[in-house]
Amino acid sequence: MATRLYVVHGSHPCQTVEKALDLKGVAYKKVELPASTQPLVMKLLFGGRTVPGIKFDDGVKVQGSRAILRALEDRVPTPSLYEGSAGAEAILEAERWGDEVFQSIPRRLLWEAFTKDRAAMYGFQEGARSPKLPKPVVVAASYAVLPIERKMNDVDDAGVRADLAALPGLLDQVDTYIADGVLDGEQPNAADLQIAPTIRLLYALDDVRPLIAGRPAEAFTFRWFDRPVASVPAGALPVHTAAPAATLPAT
Repeated sequence: MATRLYVVHGSHPCQTVEKALDLKGVAYKKVELPASTQPLVMKLLFGGRTVPGIKFDDGVKVQGSRAILRALEDRVPTPSLYEGSAGAEAILEAERWGDEVFQSIPRRLLWEAFTKDRAAMYGFQEGARSPKLPKPVVVAASYAVLPIERKMNDVDDAGVRADLAALPGLLDQVDTYIADGVLDGEQPNAADLQIAPTIRLLYALDDVRPLIAGRPAEAFTFRWFDRPVASVPAGALPVHTAAPAATLPAT
């Protein structure tokens, strides 16, 4: 039985796991679920509603990027995802922060941006295994998909403005992790793989990209991951209303 990884195309936690599997040299079959179907499908297959989920070749199932990386580390210890000059404890804490604090930001901003610019969803099909849909079909489908995704991800105007206000401080935290040697070492660790895909997705928002450009976080991200092909044009997010925010603590 081949190892199977269940993903939604473009999901940043899914990219975390895909890169980890590649680094470990683990062969797998990728199963892409259509956007907005994952709550039902994943609940049936794994017990929870989110991707990624993996079914290893021995039948063991694991759901969630952090849990999958730990299971993968147990099965294939080399190269380690939890070793580096900063130490395992610092890596684990940065990985937790990347998952629990940082990961949800681009998800909410992206679905808000798509609501303002539905046609932009068309370009985000690039690289998917399913056939590319014509732009009018994508726009029509957005009227069904967007309400589901906005509800699942708690997207509302106040939350989007709060995310934009917090974003400079969150990016400062990433730069601090880099300066402290927790991220961007000789080999990617679990925290690198957790945080870099989040920045990559933020980079696909033209309104947000200037906040990232020129930072250590930008060079760090695209050391491990390709730059996004698709983007949402500027004007979809209220970035002009974002107030400066102090750097948020790592804990």
